[in-house]
Amino acid sequence: MAHQAGVSMGTVSHYLNHPSRVSAEKAKRIQDAIDRLGFVRNNAGRQLRLGHSTTIAYIVPDVSNPFFATIAEGAEQRAAQAGLSMFIANSAGDPAREESYLDLFEEYGVRGMLVASPRSIEARLAAIRERGTPSVLVGRKAGSAAQPSVSIDDVSGGYLAARHLIEIGCGHIAFVGGPLGVRQVADRLQGASNAVREAGSVTLEVIDVEPRVITTGHKIAAQLIDRPAQRRPDGVFAVNDLLGIGLIQTLVTGGLRVPEDIAVVGYDDIEYAENSLVPLTSVRAPHEEFGIAALDLLLAVLDEAPAPAETHRVFAPDLVVRQSTRRGQVGTT
Repeated sequence: MAHQAGVSMGTVSHYLNHPSRVSAEKAKRIQDAIDRLGFVRNNAGRQLRLGHSTTIAYIVPDVSNPFFATIAEGAEQRAAQAGLSMFIANSAGDPAREESYLDLFEEYGVRGMLVASPRSIEARLAAIRERGTPSVLVGRKAGSAAQPSVSIDDVSGGYLAARHLIEIGCGHIAFVGGPLGVRQVADRLQGASNAVREAGSVTLEVIDVEPRVITTGHKIAAQLIDRPAQRRPDGVFAVNDLLGIGLIQTLVTGGLRVPEDIAVVGYDDIEYAENSLVPLTSVRAPHEEFGIAALDLLLAVLDEAPAPAETHRVFAPDLVVRQSTRRGQVGTT
């Protein structure tokens, strides 16, 4: 290829690994030669020379959920800046599938992993770490200082959601989401329970459901519609936006008014929340910053970035108020 481009082997190497060091004229000649020859880079050989992989992995429980997609976007952006590629694997919330991906990526020698899991997985990640593959837990705070993690303060988020419903006059709130064994779900319920306890006269009904998807929201809304009016909640805190969007769709098509009859708050503030049939009030986390923070923690473990001030990055949530709870003049918290 160097002969075809009329440059040295060193210049070709710079073009492939450090393109900014090559002039525009030489870069064009090398790229033309690559196109003519049909050259495909042997990344395995490059990794052998470097002594380590240039690939990381991100395992998510639901690749269709925009929450995880936005985190992936931020992480991938930061990985590219560091000269790393990223594989994304969808465990679909299946422990066996998640295990197989953990085995696969360790076997292939990825540089590190980002792992978002609904189950307790720290012991498994610790074993993988001891064999040489570091990881960052995404979405929940790790219990061990040795396990870096990025999370949102879900107790505060649940409190914000329930307190907002109470402030607009809701007296019977339903918490919709599950399974309650998932740490994030339990924390959001704890926050909502704290707000209800503070209010004194408000009641909290827990509707434990899974999966946390739009169709489940449809199902729960249909059940609420079938109840006598006096037994229906006048406010619903959906543990994620997909449930909230499904609830609103079926409540409205079933003849109930949102928010006048039932106000709805979601969680995650995904892109679709604002574009719901009735724009959905939601607890927001900085998703893209999540991904960047997770990658920075991983790079620090790999000694490719400065050590962070803290091993566990916990982001504070915000409440974004939209029409699904606007019974009166309510601002954004």
